[in-house]
Order: sequence, then C-alpha cells, then structure tokens
Amino acid sequence: MTENEIQPKIQQTIENLLRETGFVQLEQISPQQCIGKSRIDLLADVRVNSENFKLIIEIKSPGEPRQVRATVQQLLEYKEQLKYSGTVSGIIPKVKSQIYGIVAAPYITEDSARICKENNIGYIDLAGNCFLKFSKVFIERKNYPNPYKEKRIVKSIFAPKASRILRVMLSIPRKSWQLQELAKEADVSLGQAYKVKERMLNLEYASEENKNIVLKRPEELLAKWSEEYSFKKNKLYDYFSFGEPRNIEEKIANYCEKNNITYALTLFSGLALVAPYARYTRVFVYIKEKVQGVVSALELRAVDSGPNITILEPYDDGVFYGLQTVDGMQVVVNIQLYLDLASYKGRGEESARFLLDQKIKSQW
Repeated sequence: MTENEIQPKIQQTIENLLRETGFVQLEQISPQQCIGKSRIDLLADVRVNSENFKLIIEIKSPGEPRQVRATVQQLLEYKEQLKYSGTVSGIIPKVKSQIYGIVAAPYITEDSARICKENNIGYIDLAGNCFLKFSKVFIERKNYPNPYKEKRIVKSIFAPKASRILRVMLSIPRKSWQLQELAKEADVSLGQAYKVKERMLNLEYASEENKNIVLKRPEELLAKWSEEYSFKKNKLYDYFSFGEPRNIEEKIANYCEKNNITYALTLFSGLALVAPYARYTRVFVYIKEKVQGVVSALELRAVDSGPNITILEPYDDGVFYGLQTVDGMQVVVNIQLYLDLASYKGRGEESARFLLDQKIKSQW
C-alpha cells in the first residue's frame, strides 16, 4: 500500500483507539498540516483531563528500522519546531499544547518498535500493534502478526542464494566490503548482492561506510536466521555402519578426497572437531554429489530407524563456503555449523550455544 492509501486507515485506527480509552478526548484530527515548510501526515488534538496534546503522526510504508529511524528523527525535529514556534499551518493555537510524536505504518517490526521506544516516540500499525505513552496515557498492544506482507524483489535475506551473503559477512564480520567483492566471495550475481544489501540496510543489519557495506548487529542477525533455518531443508539419507563415529568419518573423508567429491562434516561430527562438547554416536556429513557412490563403496546400509550416519545433500552449495580443515577432515564454517546445530532440538541447541560462546562471539 502507498502512504496515501494507508492514511485514512491509520486515521480511523487512531480515532478508535483513543475513544476506547474512555478518558482521552479526541477534539479533532486533520491530515496534511504544515510545520514551517514541512507537511505532516496527520495532526490530532487531544485532551487528557486538563492537559492538551498535539499528536504528530507520520506514516511510512514499510515500517522497517531504516525508514522508522529517519521518521523518528523527523518527528523529534517537528516537536522542537512546534515547541518554539507554536505554529501549525500558520495558526497560533489558543491553548498551549504538549507535543507527542507517533510513527504509523501497515506493520511495525520489533526492531522498529524498539527504536521508537528508545526515543520516547509512539507507534501504531494496521495489524493491531501500538505503543502510546504520554501524560496518564499508556497503551501497548503487541505480538499481532503482519497481515500486509509485501512482495519484495528479495523476499527474504534468508532465502538460499540471498543467505550466501549473510554467511560470508557473518564469517568475516569485521570486514568492510565493496559490493562487487562481496558478490564474488559469496558466488552470487552483482544484482543479487545489491538487492540483499538494500534489504540489510533497511533492516539495519548493515550500514554503508564510504560506499562499502559493513555488518551490524551480527548476533541478532544470526539469531533471526536460525529461527528461519532448519538442517532438514537438506535431503537427508540415514544409514548404519559398524564402527566408532570418528573411524566412519575418516573413511568417508578419505574416500571423498580420493575421488574429488565435495564433503564437509557438520552437526555433532563438526562440533567434535571444532569445539568438543559432548560424546556423540551419530555421524553427520554433507556430500555434494555421487552420494550413492559413497554409500556403495563404504557399504553403508540404509535404515528406517536407529541410524548412526546421516548424509545431507545440500539445499544450496553455499553450505560449503569457507570450509575449515581440522585433523585432516573438512568441516563446515562455524556459522553453518551453528545453524545446523541450533535447528537440532535438544542437545543441538545446547551445543550451538556452546559453539557461539567459544568460537563465534570472539570474532564480533
């Protein structure tokens, strides 16, 4: 929706919300009012007991952190202008009013809500979420889902090709990237890299410095990605073979290396090499191609229950980015290892936290 389409819906939502309180008197609400040379979207005059307030409402679509942060700054500037001039549309109010700013959008994200609260700015959206805090008024509604999901050029930064950019930036978190360099490193097109960059800037997971892109809030980004990710996105094949996990891993590694097959240990197999945490009894390994050739050569037996080997056929070749060699065997990069572990309920989640604390956080 455009901001013009949103405006009447926001106006109606605010009118309903204030009237529901039973003690906030809405005297009038007017669109397109001027403050100096600027035009604000909505201006509401309200009365709380004997106090008068002017609510300045700025509408944005979408309500993402980058746009909301700029809007919050704009509202703070409007507040200062009104504070000293007392003038809206060239008319000096008869009664001095206190000023309160509100950001409105189809949907306010959690990060956008945080930005508003940090700056003593209210917010309201068409999903039902809102936060207003002025005088004796305190209204908060949250956790309403987004019914206005927009069609984006890049639907999600966590989609397979797009997430290659994230994997690179989280693996080398302190680097300032030229876009072309980042695209090459992640093995995506320049156009794809540009679209992901724009989404990351809007979500404030990255910033631009001297035309380069720099990672921001890596821990939050990784946490969000892990919520969207599951190792079960890959094709899983379960097998049984006699022998200890380490011996089986070495056999798989030796065969793959001799036959130029791309592979990488992950989950508990990878963790045991990178940051030993606990005993494990099941081998987990990514194999890019010729899976059946590996199975036949090593005489692995397919089973429906009780497997001690799981081969993962990757959902995207990005899982092989930045492979590390430990004790002569290939292991996925720590970011991929964390994602796989975090999506394995129970012991995997505990192991992921251990890996995060022991190996990943220190790089940030």
